[in-house]
Amino acid sequence: MIIRARIVVTMDGPPIENGAVAISENQIIDVGTFPKVSARHSGKKIVDLGEKALLPGLINAHCHLDYTCLRGKIPARKSFADWICAINAEKAELSRGDYLASINEGFAEAKRFGTTTIANLTAFPELISEIQAPVRTWWFGELIDVRSPERANEIIDLAIESLKVAPNWGLAPHALFTASRDLYWRCEEVARREKILLTTHLAESREEMEMFRDGSGPLYDFMKSIGRPIDDCGQETPLKKFVGRLGGASLPAQWIVAHLNELAESDFKLLKELTSKFHIVHSPRSHDYFGHSRFPFEKLRALGFNICLGTDSLASNESLSLFGEMRAFQRSEPGISPDKVLEMATVNAGLALDQSPHGGKLGRIRAGFRADLIAVPCSGTDNLFEQILAFDGPVDWMLLDGKQKRNTPAPANVSW
Repeated sequence: MIIRARIVVTMDGPPIENGAVAISENQIIDVGTFPKVSARHSGKKIVDLGEKALLPGLINAHCHLDYTCLRGKIPARKSFADWICAINAEKAELSRGDYLASINEGFAEAKRFGTTTIANLTAFPELISEIQAPVRTWWFGELIDVRSPERANEIIDLAIESLKVAPNWGLAPHALFTASRDLYWRCEEVARREKILLTTHLAESREEMEMFRDGSGPLYDFMKSIGRPIDDCGQETPLKKFVGRLGGASLPAQWIVAHLNELAESDFKLLKELTSKFHIVHSPRSHDYFGHSRFPFEKLRALGFNICLGTDSLASNESLSLFGEMRAFQRSEPGISPDKVLEMATVNAGLALDQSPHGGKLGRIRAGFRADLIAVPCSGTDNLFEQILAFDGPVDWMLLDGKQKRNTPAPANVSW
């Protein structure tokens, strides 16, 4: 087919007025003005979207759909450790069926908001075989062995057995304070062998910094109370601990690192050696919910890091809208142009996930890339990217893997 729109926002050059994209099966094969594309591909079905902007589908680089059902149930807490206790209490009341419903509801909501690809961390990889993901999904098995570090190998092997039913999968040792050194090492070994992606939470909160650098604070006290060995605390920053745990700056695998809010000046010197090893995901609204230290966007960008956006979970956010994340990021970083903000939810996230040999090409409208597209209303070229970021409704037209998709109406408790 040929898809025509008032403006095609390729994220690969200037927007194209009266633009068109030619699709063959699940790939984009041509991009340009409508007269030229239609002349080069005569006889193809034409889908005219009218007065809309056509853009790449959005990519959520960090999400926990397990907890969609916890929207609004955990008011902000005084400490990060208190929040951990609160979410654990909520999770104790959930059944297998609750988690299945939660994940499916999360997928439907993300899709309504124009997300065509999700990096989803799940604590229950055994549920994947029962779920028909409606969008392109990287399933990451979230791994925690804090209460039984001697079971690290078993925990990973069981997760892999369930994850391998998915076309795109990876491993997610949860965080330094919940995953052992052996678990991180084994995940690296599996990543090298299977050529999969790895992700983790790192340097998220002040309390994580206090725990590892100072050997004190609410998170330190909580982890000590549940029996976690604390002989690795009171010595180094979380970043230095993470890099040292995996063999120094010559990390053998690339990581998608969520958060990276708490960094000492010494950490930035270390980060200069890691730009080719990390992709970073920032979740602005979850960040605001927790009241974390300011995300060091400008310093990280100046070092050359690829920085993406993610929603995190609805245990610390109000919706799974990447448009909402982009607006929140713009409020915190008003000096960043809207087109660069949009790159964080398209181009940059595509680069993070395209590390995988199964990933294809995501995040741009370019010949050879996957045909994952969305359309939003557009009144003209003036302030085009501001218009896109301001969009605050359901995305009613989507192409996913070359197939047009319908979106279901939002439940009554979800506001746009």
